[in-house]
Amino acid sequence: MNLLSAKERSAARQLRGYAEALLMVATSTLIGLAMAPRWGNSSVDLLYLPAVLVAGVTAGLGPALVAALASALAYNFFFTAPHLTFRIDNPNDIVTVIVLFAVAAVTSQLAASVRSQARIAEAHAARSATIAGLARRLLSCTTEQDIAEVSTRELAQVFETNAVLLAGTPEPRMKASAPAEARLTPGDIAVAALVIDQGEPAGRGVGRAVPTEWQFHPIRSGRAVIAAMGLARDDGGPPLRPEQIPLLDSLLDQVALALERGRLEAEAREFARTREHDRVRSTLLSTIGQDIAPSLKAISNGVRELKRKGSGDKEVVSGIGAEAGKLDRYLTNLLALGPDSDQRPIEIDGVSIDLFRRAVFRDGEEIHLTPKEFAVLAELAKHSGRVLTHAHLLRTAWGPAQESQIDYLRVAVRALRQKLERNPAEPRLIINEPAVGYRLGAVVES
Repeated sequence: MNLLSAKERSAARQLRGYAEALLMVATSTLIGLAMAPRWGNSSVDLLYLPAVLVAGVTAGLGPALVAALASALAYNFFFTAPHLTFRIDNPNDIVTVIVLFAVAAVTSQLAASVRSQARIAEAHAARSATIAGLARRLLSCTTEQDIAEVSTRELAQVFETNAVLLAGTPEPRMKASAPAEARLTPGDIAVAALVIDQGEPAGRGVGRAVPTEWQFHPIRSGRAVIAAMGLARDDGGPPLRPEQIPLLDSLLDQVALALERGRLEAEAREFARTREHDRVRSTLLSTIGQDIAPSLKAISNGVRELKRKGSGDKEVVSGIGAEAGKLDRYLTNLLALGPDSDQRPIEIDGVSIDLFRRAVFRDGEEIHLTPKEFAVLAELAKHSGRVLTHAHLLRTAWGPAQESQIDYLRVAVRALRQKLERNPAEPRLIINEPAVGYRLGAVVES
C-alpha cells in the first residue's frame, strides 16, 4: 500500500510538471503576442528560454523537452513567416528550435545532477545522524541486557521491522526483542547459530536458503562474531532493501562496540570484587592466628597439666585434648592458605605466578591476562600438582551456570598457552588430562 501510494505521488508530480511547463509556454506566448506589434518578432524567441529553463530545473527532462517542443511550435506558429502555420522557411528559425531543445536537455541534466547530489548528501546526513543517535543511546547502557534492549528497539524503529538480538554458543539465547512479544522457533535459533558460527548473513531475502522468516546478520568484535541481529517484517517480505545494508552494517558496528565495552566493564567489576574478596580474606587470615592460636595453646597446656597431676576425669581430659589437637591442625592448615603463602610467587619454566599481587611474569616481563584467564591459571596454581576437572575450573572462573561450557575453558587455556608457553604446541605449563581436565606442570615455589 505504501509502495503504491508512492508511485501515485510520483505520477502526480510528473503530470503537474508537464502542466506547469505548458502553462509557462502559454504565458510566454501571450507576452510575445503583446510585445510583437510594438517591438517586432526578432526578440520574442528569448521569452521562451525562461520557460524551458524553469521546466528543466524544477520538473526534469520530460517536461523540459515538452516545453521546448511547445515553445518551438508556438514561436513558429505565431511569430515566423508564414504566420499561423507550422512551416519553417527561415534557417534562423530552425536554429532557434534546435537551441531550445539543447537548452532543455542540458538544463534538465544539470538540474537532475544537482538534485541527485543533494539527495545523496541528505541520505549521508540522515545515515550519520542515525548512527550518532544509536551510539549516544548505547553510551548510557551499563549492562549487556541494556545494550541488547536499546539496540533492538532502535533498529526496529529505523528499519520499521521486528528485531531480535541473540548471543551465546553453541545454542544462542535471545537477549532482547522489539516488540517484546516476538518469539523464535527452533529453526530460527538454528539459523542464528549458523550465522554466529560462520559469520555470514542468512535468512529471508538472503541468498542462502534457510527455513526462517527472519534475516540474521552477524555482530562482529574484531574477527570474532559475538552475537546475531535478526530482522523480520509482519507481512513476511524481505526486511531490508539492498541500499539499507551499509546503514545496518554501520549500526551493528556500534552495537558490537557497546557489547565489547559492556563485557570489559563487567570483567573489570568482577576483577574489583575478586581483589576486594582477596583483601578481606588476607586480612582475616592474618589476624586469625593471633586471635585463636593463644587460646588453643592455653587449652593444650591446661590439658597437659591436668594429665600430669592426674586430677579430673581422665576420659573428659583426653577428649578435650583430642579436640584441641584437631582444632590446632585445622588452624595450621588454614594459616597455610593465608597471606604468607599468597605472597610467595609460584615459579615454573620461566613463568612467575604472583597470586597475592594478581600478576604473571614471563622471563621477568609482565604478561597481561584477562580476568578469566587469570582465574583459570590461579586456580591451577592454588592446586599445583592436582588434576582439576573441566567442571571445577569452569565453576571457579565462570560460575556454576557455565559448568558445561567446555569451549569457554578451551579458549582460555589456548590463550594462556599462546601468552606463557615457550612452545605452545608442546605445553609444559598447563598439561591436558584427556577427558578429565588440566593440571599445572612441575612447580617450584620461591
